[in-house]
Amino acid sequence: MVSITILLVVATSLISWLALNNRSLFNRLAHYPVAECEHNEKYRWLTGGFVHADFFHLFINMYVMYEFGRMVEMYFMEVHGGLAGRVIFMVFYLFMVVLANMPTYAKHKHNPAYRAVGASGATSAIVFSFIVFEPTAMLGLFFIVPIPAVIFGILYLVYSSWASNKMGDNIDHDAHFFGAVAGFLFTIAMKPSLFAVFFHKIMSVF
Repeated sequence: MVSITILLVVATSLISWLALNNRSLFNRLAHYPVAECEHNEKYRWLTGGFVHADFFHLFINMYVMYEFGRMVEMYFMEVHGGLAGRVIFMVFYLFMVVLANMPTYAKHKHNPAYRAVGASGATSAIVFSFIVFEPTAMLGLFFIVPIPAVIFGILYLVYSSWASNKMGDNIDHDAHFFGAVAGFLFTIAMKPSLFAVFFHKIMSVF
């Protein structure tokens, strides 16, 4: 059976490619808080995660999704059972796409200049779900410097919070932050005993 991760990567890549070649489609799918509020186009909370600003943006998100999604999907299958784990993983990812757009919806629902696209919030959730399972795994800071996953996670949250308040780079840092936090918390909420395992793995290093 083809993994849910691969299906999501393929679906996102295809929809993003179509949208990048069709501006009208891009505009209909993008996360646009004003339209969501004034015209009740709430479907954009989900579709905004399936379109990207350019091919590099798409590549980065799908690379992260592919690398971490396969492992998280496997862990979900181990924890929740084979078929159930796959279904829960898919629902988890789609829910994270929607949830990560909530902060900017609340912040920008009366701002016609604001739009956002991309799966970054959901891929952040996947990475932080991985951190629940493997907090001491070594991740590359800037793809170079190896640091424990839990430290990487803390630095990621600190930077995302700072960038949300200070940076004017049109990147949805709020989605990164809230997606990451939601991914961590929801993974544990679905199986509370994972927190004890998470804590034990961290303490075992010391």
